[in-house]
Amino acid sequence: MKTNRFFALLVCGATLGACAPMLNAMDGGDGGSAEAGAGDAAVGDASTGTALNEGYRRATWGSGVTVTYGDCTIRFQSNGIPNHARDVEYALPNTGVRVPTAATSHPATDPTVAQSYDVTLNTCPVVQATTTATSLGNIAYMISGASLFNGYEGDGTTVALANNFSVTGTMGQQAFFVDACNGHPTPMGQYHYHGLPTCVTAAVDMANGPSHILGIAADGFPVYGNRDIHGAEVTLAQLDECNGITSATPEFPAGVYHYVLPATTTAASAMRCYRGRVATTGAGMAMGMGMGMGMMPPGGGPPPGGLAPPELNPCGNTDPLSVRDPSPGSRVLSGVVQSFRESLSGL
Repeated sequence: MKTNRFFALLVCGATLGACAPMLNAMDGGDGGSAEAGAGDAAVGDASTGTALNEGYRRATWGSGVTVTYGDCTIRFQSNGIPNHARDVEYALPNTGVRVPTAATSHPATDPTVAQSYDVTLNTCPVVQATTTATSLGNIAYMISGASLFNGYEGDGTTVALANNFSVTGTMGQQAFFVDACNGHPTPMGQYHYHGLPTCVTAAVDMANGPSHILGIAADGFPVYGNRDIHGAEVTLAQLDECNGITSATPEFPAGVYHYVLPATTTAASAMRCYRGRVATTGAGMAMGMGMGMGMMPPGGGPPPGGLAPPELNPCGNTDPLSVRDPSPGSRVLSGVVQSFRESLSGL
């Protein structure tokens, strides 16, 4: 199915060379992507909630991303458009289709549009005794500027990467549902990943080298690719039920609990649960604007993952973010649930 792949270079705000971007840190931190040496002191301790900010300063944040550090916090701001090439056309669901197939999709020009990501995350996370299931929508914010979803489509059961397909594009090429970077846009234009973003790792990692920070999860723990500090592949058998592991990384040479995006097309392609608390000190929930966030599934019942809608979330926050409508009016939405319920088409 992947023969005659047409991965045309559609670059928003950057050329492919910009996939090795600069850190835009507003607090005057050291920034950049400098690696820690093997003899560096420990950075962050998940057992005590020590701040992970120093490690995050070493990440290669995209040129379209602004990060601001506080005491035990990081503020992530981005327009949601990744700084790497995307397909010119995608297979998008026909009207009324939630989870598309080749028979219920059509080729269309990449609909990706700017979002308004502005979220403050806790960088003093503590590994909890119990886990919290990830829901639909944003579960992590990535160095490319885009977001990460869990492994499922809008019905909460169809695995995105395992059900990839293509249709014939308008120029005779193959238009894929999920692109070569394991990402795609929703019909309303929110680009996101469902697994290891290989075009991002290609820019920040050396071949056969260790994985570097790819993003920060909603609970504050870092997200990495599937290579350990020695460059060996990290397998699912080495991870806990949330795709987590405690080990050394380039940014945390003394070890840190972190999530791994393994090389798989199963539901474990992205985190299935959180080991930390999905909240930030003084800033409330950090789940963001993803498709399905806080959304009531058809027929009622709790939202996917058991989380309450934003106005009822147990951390007491009533307006975690402003969500900007990508339609021509660019009005700020207060009805997050209703807006995304109408737009849900299975992406």
